[in-house]
Amino acid sequence: MKVEDFDMFCTLLRQRSGLVLTKDKAYLLESRLMPVARKWNLKGLDELAAAVRTRRDEALLRDMTEAMTTNESSFFRDQKPFDQFKSVVLPTMLQARAAKRQVRIWSAACSSGQEPYSLAMLLNEEGTKLAGWRFEIVATDLSGEMITKARNGIYTQFEVQRGLPITHLVKYFKQVGDKWQLNQDLRDRVQYREFNLLNDLSPLGQFDVIFCRNVLIYFDQPTKAKVLEAMSRILAPDGVLYLGGAETVLGITERFKPMEGQRGLYTLAGAPARALA
Repeated sequence: MKVEDFDMFCTLLRQRSGLVLTKDKAYLLESRLMPVARKWNLKGLDELAAAVRTRRDEALLRDMTEAMTTNESSFFRDQKPFDQFKSVVLPTMLQARAAKRQVRIWSAACSSGQEPYSLAMLLNEEGTKLAGWRFEIVATDLSGEMITKARNGIYTQFEVQRGLPITHLVKYFKQVGDKWQLNQDLRDRVQYREFNLLNDLSPLGQFDVIFCRNVLIYFDQPTKAKVLEAMSRILAPDGVLYLGGAETVLGITERFKPMEGQRGLYTLAGAPARALA
């Protein structure tokens, strides 16, 4: 790949998605964009670069962006965040929201839906404890293809084997050919929207809990700060932000602070300590 083509691809992807690629990731660019080139009947990345420069076809640019930003996921990924949700976040919300009995959760960059569906299953398992409560789960992703897959709730045997307890597979899924589809009632508990994190977040409304795990690692510092600043404006004053285990707000923004004793959980700076119990 020509240096000028690599630089052009990187600039384009950064502008459209916030994704930052260094030169040592050229192999990733090639492996993800070659299928796009073939789809558009182009012989290779040279022709793809030429097509981008001459056509500026939005459909082509969209295919390239989605190819580079699609990341794999798994049910109950890393498990600890879901344990924290059940034992720390949920009890806090039930106490703080006792009057209105409503909680809004955002799963940002949800990929193919495993994270929001894991939350839906977790809430369903709480049963009568949540009777009379409304939990609204909004899940967004830049990729329209991933949003469609998530809405359909159909997963391969390999995908359901990754993190999903066998009891949940039997309880919440039905077999469709050689794949598994999540039951309709669970799929109905998640609202999916195609959405770019670099856009204005205010149309999404306010949330009590935001899951934005393993997303910021792909952004540079200014973009991380911009996204976190925007999220701070739509998070409830006593709300909770989830980041990935390798991510942090330290040195990036002063809008959030780590939740004491809870790795990966953050609250708004200045939030009362009693709301974090």
